[in-house]
Amino acid sequence: MSPPSLPAAPDAAHISIDVERALAEDLGQGDATAELLPIDAHAQAELTCRDAAVIAGTAWFDACFRRLDPTVRIDWQAHDGQRVSAGAMICRLSGHARSLVSAERSALNFLQLLSGTATVTAEYVAAVAGTKVRILDTRKTVPGLRLAQKYAVRCGGGHNHRIGLYDAILIKENHIIAAGSINAAVQAARRLHPDLLLEVEVENSDELAQALDAGVDRIMLDNFSLAQMAAAVQYTAGRVPLEVSGNVDLHTIGEFARTGVDFISVGALTKHVRAIDLSLRLQLS
Repeated sequence: MSPPSLPAAPDAAHISIDVERALAEDLGQGDATAELLPIDAHAQAELTCRDAAVIAGTAWFDACFRRLDPTVRIDWQAHDGQRVSAGAMICRLSGHARSLVSAERSALNFLQLLSGTATVTAEYVAAVAGTKVRILDTRKTVPGLRLAQKYAVRCGGGHNHRIGLYDAILIKENHIIAAGSINAAVQAARRLHPDLLLEVEVENSDELAQALDAGVDRIMLDNFSLAQMAAAVQYTAGRVPLEVSGNVDLHTIGEFARTGVDFISVGALTKHVRAIDLSLRLQLS
C-alpha cells in the first residue's frame, strides 16, 4: 500500500484498460513458449532493481499478473515513491509458472517505464531544492499512458500541469494569431470556460505586459534568457505566477529556479525517459 503522502494512482478501471491493451499486444492468441512448462507447475520469483531508482507503477505490475492468475501472491518490499539502491530486491511473487512467465514482460514494461519517469523527476526536483519552484510535467507523454506517467511524476515529487486539453486553457502563439490579440483570446476563454485555469504563453516583454493586463491566472515564459526571466519576475512583482518553459535540462534548471519564477515545466520527464533496469528470476516449486 502506498504511504498516505503519495497521490492516489488512477482508478482500477483505468489501470485495467492499460493492462488489457499491453497483454493483448504481447500474448495475441497465447504464449507459445509458456506451453513448454507443465500446466500445473508453480513457481516463485524475485524482482531485483539493478539501478538506483524511485519506484512507480506497482499497481500496473500487480494487475498484469493478477489478470492471468488471480491467486498470485505478490509481496512488495518497496512502495511507489520510495528510493531503492542498485541491487535491491523489491518484490517476491508466487503462483502458476505459466502465468508468471506470460505476464512478466508486460509487468516489467510498466514498472521500468514509470519508475524511470519517477526517477528522472526526482532528479529535477532535487536540482531546484532550496527554491520555491515547483517542477511540472507536460503533455509530451507516451500515447495511451498519460495518466500513468503523470502519476509517476507525482511519485517523483513533481506536479502535474494540465492533464489534457479539457481541464485548463493554455493560450499559445497560434491561438493568439487566430483570435487577433492576447486580450481577445483571453476574453473569449473567460467567456467560454470561466472556471478553468487560464495561462498564456509569451515570447517577449511586450507580450508579458499584455498578458498581465489581460488578467490571466498564470504566464508561461517561453525560451526567455536568464536576464529576461529575472526582469519578468521583477516586473510582475508576484501579481501572477510565472512558469518557465524551453531549454530546460539538469544543467540549466538550477539557474532558472534562482531567478524567482514559480514553476518550471519539463517535457523530458515523460518524453526522454530511460527505463529502469529490472530483473525477474523464476524458480519452480
